[in-house]
Order: sequence, then structure tokens, then C-alpha cells
Amino acid sequence: MVIKGAGEMASAVAWRIYRANIRKILMLETSSPLAVRRAVSFCEAVHDGHQTVEGVEAKRMDNPSDIRACWQKGSIAVSVDPEWKLLAGFRPDVVIDAILAKNNLGTTMDEAPLVIGLGPGLVGGQDVHMVVETQRGHHLGKIITTGSAEPNTGIPGSIGGYTEERVLRAPCDGEFKANSSIGDAVRKGERMGTVAGVDVRAHIDGVLRGLIRSATQVQKGLKIGDIDPRGDDQFCYTISDKARAISGSVLEAILRVYN
Repeated sequence: MVIKGAGEMASAVAWRIYRANIRKILMLETSSPLAVRRAVSFCEAVHDGHQTVEGVEAKRMDNPSDIRACWQKGSIAVSVDPEWKLLAGFRPDVVIDAILAKNNLGTTMDEAPLVIGLGPGLVGGQDVHMVVETQRGHHLGKIITTGSAEPNTGIPGSIGGYTEERVLRAPCDGEFKANSSIGDAVRKGERMGTVAGVDVRAHIDGVLRGLIRSATQVQKGLKIGDIDPRGDDQFCYTISDKARAISGSVLEAILRVYN
């Protein structure tokens, strides 16, 4: 099974599939992932060599023999392969586009017997066999076989009554430098870091649930952090309700075909 992307949602999908005893999982990432909720994202293995999410371990492996050895040892494999060149050699049963790019970056239905896409930008029955709805609300997790997910609204989901206020965004283009760490208690107005020397400050009190890796090059407006107003630091290190819903639907989609 190949998953394109290894950010928060992709990692929840990999975690759920792994827990369902589907263990040969390969995740394909870029060399500079932009994950915010890094504590629950397997893409951290790109930098650190390994990452564990809720008891499941992933390791960075960049060649086919090492990937297979990684599987034999019971871990998920993460490879830096933004052009998905490894796909042809593995001939996967399932490909999951979990990049969440809001448009199709090249995924096609002929990449595997079952190709699943997350969120808007991918068309069921045209680009992929099935699309999973990622928009919070009544249809979250819906499996779509014909057509697309709901368009991206650009408005973050509400947590504790806060939407856009809980998100940290890059004020300009440049290199992000962090002054805080995931899990920190923060106060409104506190400096979380800088982009090209410009302060990034908290808009609300809470716990820093996610923060992009320091020294990352970012563009103005990019989401670079996430403050949870509920104040429970354990939420920083566990899969979210949204991610669990989406991952469960991906598992259902797989079982529709392979059960």
C-alpha cells in the first residue's frame, strides 16, 4: 500500500491501516514537509530517521530493499520521493493520495487496482476510484465514487469556538524560526516565532498543538501553527477526531474492494 504524503491526515490513514493488520505501507514525501501537527505526522521521519504515532513506528527508507526490510521488522516505511518513482517498482494494491493539495498533482486511476483520494481536487470515477470527504460537518468521511468532495472553504474548523483565530500564518515569505515548541502553554500576544524577522504572535490563549519545523522556508499566508484553546497538551500527541473519521473511511473503502 502506497500513501502519497506523510502529514497529519496521511499519517492517521497509515496508522489506521496498520492497526487493521495491513502492514506493508510505504509513504512518499518531499524532502521538506510542511506538516504543522508534527507530533502525529510520520513525515518527521524524513528529518529524524524515525517517528512514532500512538505506538506505531515509521522509519525513513529510500531504496526498495531497505523498504522491504523495514516491513519485515514491523515498521511503516517513509521515503523521500516527491515524483512517486517508487510506485512502478512496488506495483501496490492500493494507492492513497493524501497530499491534500486541493488539486490533482498527477494521480491517476491506473496506478493501482484501487486508488483513493482525500478531499477536493480529485474526482471519483475520473482521477481516482473513490474520494473521501475531508470537510468538517455532516458529510465528513463520506465515500464518493462519482464526483468530488466539497470545495475548500479556506476556513479552519471550529475548536472551542475558535476558527481562524487559532491558526498561525506566515506574515510574509521567508525562513520561519520558532520560539516555542509543540505542547507549550501560550498566551494571547505571545511570540511563537518569526518569518524573515517578522513576529508571529498568538491570537488566543491555549496550547501549541502544532508548529511547522524551524528553518523551513514558507510563503505568506501559509499555515505554520495551530493553537488549541481547550488547553489539554495530550491533544498535541494524539490523532484528532477528524483524522480518525477520515482514516476509518479509507479503511472501509479498501475493504469494499478487498474483503
